[in-house]
Amino acid sequence: MYRYDEFDVRFVRERVAQFRSQVERRLNGSLSEDEFKPLRLKNGLYLQLHAYMLRIAVPYGTLNSRQLRQLAHIADTYDKGYGHFTTRQNLQFHWPKLKDVPEILDLLADVEMHCIQTSGNCIRNVTADQFAGVAADEVEDPRPTGELIRQWSSLHPEFGWLPRKFKIAVTGAEHDRAAIKAHDIGLKIKRHPETGEIGYEVVVGGGLGRTPMIGKLIREFLPKDELLAYLEAVMRVYNLEGRRDNKFKARVKILVHETGEEEFRRRVEAEYAKLDGPTINAPEEEVARIAAYFAPPAYEGLPEDSPALAAARASDPGLDRFVAQNGFAHRQPGYIALTVSLKAIGEVPGDMSADQMRAFADIAERYSFGELRVTHGQNLVLPHVRKDDVPAVYAALKAERLHTANAGLVTDIIACPGLDYCALATAKSIPIAQDIARTFADEARQREIGPLPIKISGCINACGHHHVGAIGILGLEKAGKENYQITVGGDATENAALGERLGPGIDAEDVPGAIESIVETYLGERQDGEEFIETVRRVGLEPFKAGFTAYVASRESLRKDAA
Repeated sequence: MYRYDEFDVRFVRERVAQFRSQVERRLNGSLSEDEFKPLRLKNGLYLQLHAYMLRIAVPYGTLNSRQLRQLAHIADTYDKGYGHFTTRQNLQFHWPKLKDVPEILDLLADVEMHCIQTSGNCIRNVTADQFAGVAADEVEDPRPTGELIRQWSSLHPEFGWLPRKFKIAVTGAEHDRAAIKAHDIGLKIKRHPETGEIGYEVVVGGGLGRTPMIGKLIREFLPKDELLAYLEAVMRVYNLEGRRDNKFKARVKILVHETGEEEFRRRVEAEYAKLDGPTINAPEEEVARIAAYFAPPAYEGLPEDSPALAAARASDPGLDRFVAQNGFAHRQPGYIALTVSLKAIGEVPGDMSADQMRAFADIAERYSFGELRVTHGQNLVLPHVRKDDVPAVYAALKAERLHTANAGLVTDIIACPGLDYCALATAKSIPIAQDIARTFADEARQREIGPLPIKISGCINACGHHHVGAIGILGLEKAGKENYQITVGGDATENAALGERLGPGIDAEDVPGAIESIVETYLGERQDGEEFIETVRRVGLEPFKAGFTAYVASRESLRKDAA
């Protein structure tokens, strides 16, 4: 993984010192909250419902054991003993005191971490496929591209005060595990069909929130060495023409929509033609320097099959289920990547205690070359595990209650912090996720249902990505009560789609039963082992609407009888 050079170290330390001074002035009253707000947001510090929240950047989702141990130390010393992993592959602390934030930033800098540009109207943390450098369907590891973009975008003099926040995702694989079409800019590394040259497919104008949109393809193939100049052109068009009079219409997706796909493409290409590419694009030697940090670890030469793992799976049904559900095929023979679920039944999705962090850091150090990944699904990944070591890894995970075999299943629910923490939320997300998970706790039933991404947001800002959930849940406030809208048919992959509402909103207590009705409709309609989203696409929404409507009517009838 990337290591900071002298410039990086100085850059981060200077920002820490600068923010320390700003915090001191806020605490002594020299800065008002209105004056302080843009400064703290540039350093990842939010004022939430009950306390400050600090968002820590995890560029392209890659961490090492030393960094995770430091996060555990911060959680114990300056928070309430846990951290929360987010859909942006970041980590949030929800209870830091303002006076302690400079100390936290100094501790982060000790392990090459920071909170710069994790909030505010700037280019945010770049995300990537959690299986980068591991997946067999990968053209090229996307993390060097992510690092290149991080360095280009950090404190970029033109793009520090954009009309609105800006998010970039990159994948190097045929199967999109980075949700690139739900981002302001999505990049897919690909080979030119005729020359074999490596470059990028460029998608612009995706995003969720109150106006969800799927990104539009504006460049089918961009040569690899032209990336930064092309990104600069996109950003200039957006920065000049994006709405600043209405924050709800300020995202680049609105500009693309109102301008029109073809006209937006024309404006970007015109701006691109005016730029002096060689002064913007990274020199070849710099690209090579960055890429060298992402060289594969020192794998052993191993056979593909592991008799030891096969025997252990045969004797331990729990291990067998874990490998079958959470294992991911590795491009290196004899190795496997393991998704580690932070979705144990009844727990808060994405939360990890400091003790679990330390234990997991030890596991990664011993069995995965000290490397781990954060997924945009609020889980972790051990990317480089010898198959022979999987039984020992499973035992270590089980001791920390990190062995849940539900990756991608109905209980592997994405949920924003919602009304338990967020000042913008209009409803709770976490209790809804917990109730659904308990409803489907039976492992055999989960496996029978198969892959089913459920995503929950506690407000229209859609931090839980509910629009692209196969089942999406949006919590709102209606007449003083929490009210939940249910959508079906969303997809965050290369076949990206937005879910459609099944009907009117329902009460919180009715949500688990509504999800059960949707699942039962699916099980009754599916053919030949179809996954949920495949059945939805084949039969349409009408069967699901009918089942949902019948369920809602039955609940209303019961309430009338009880009254």
